[in-house]
Amino acid sequence: MFRFFSLQELFVGGTDSSVQTTQWTMAEIINKPDVLERLREEIDSIVGKSRLIQETDISKLPYLQAVVKEGLRLHPPFPLLTRKFQETCDVKGFHIPEKTTLVINAYAVMRNPDSWEDPNEFKPERFLISSRSRQDDEREQAALKYIPFGGGRRGCPGSSLASVSVGTAVGVMVQCFDWRIKGGKVNMEEIFEGLSLTMVHPLKCTAVPRTMPFL
Repeated sequence: MFRFFSLQELFVGGTDSSVQTTQWTMAEIINKPDVLERLREEIDSIVGKSRLIQETDISKLPYLQAVVKEGLRLHPPFPLLTRKFQETCDVKGFHIPEKTTLVINAYAVMRNPDSWEDPNEFKPERFLISSRSRQDDEREQAALKYIPFGGGRRGCPGSSLASVSVGTAVGVMVQCFDWRIKGGKVNMEEIFEGLSLTMVHPLKCTAVPRTMPFL
């Protein structure tokens, strides 16, 4: 059976940031059939076809984790991060008065061509540990170039929970359905609304159930 719907309908009880992140990530996956196929192969291999993917499976699915990380890199839940200086200080020759508000453009940081190869391309493979050296990984962390949840001691305490919940939602949708989009490609035009980046044209898909014993 076919159904035409908005992905936002799937997350009645979810938070807006998780909904937006899941929607953006699914849009990127639908636009990249090779990513969808590789992700599905991993899920079928590790989870199997007799049950739904669960949160406890996420740690065993490195490519799914990479897909979620790449979705968060390109479409951070909060593209602008703010901090306030508690005292006067000097940073690289700039005098910063007490109580100055600092606005960090996380969106621009994570698309900086000096830090990322093909920064505007959806490439989950960049987050696979096996494709990078330990030195490169440590250098990335030191540079703080990946900050979808902020960084340091003020980073979001819910980052792990968010990654797992989004990963589970994306995993279930990839596991259970084939996805079709009118015109063949998702329109990725974005607009800043409130505190998040949203789609100008909400993602609407045709979901074709796969042949699974539990469906």
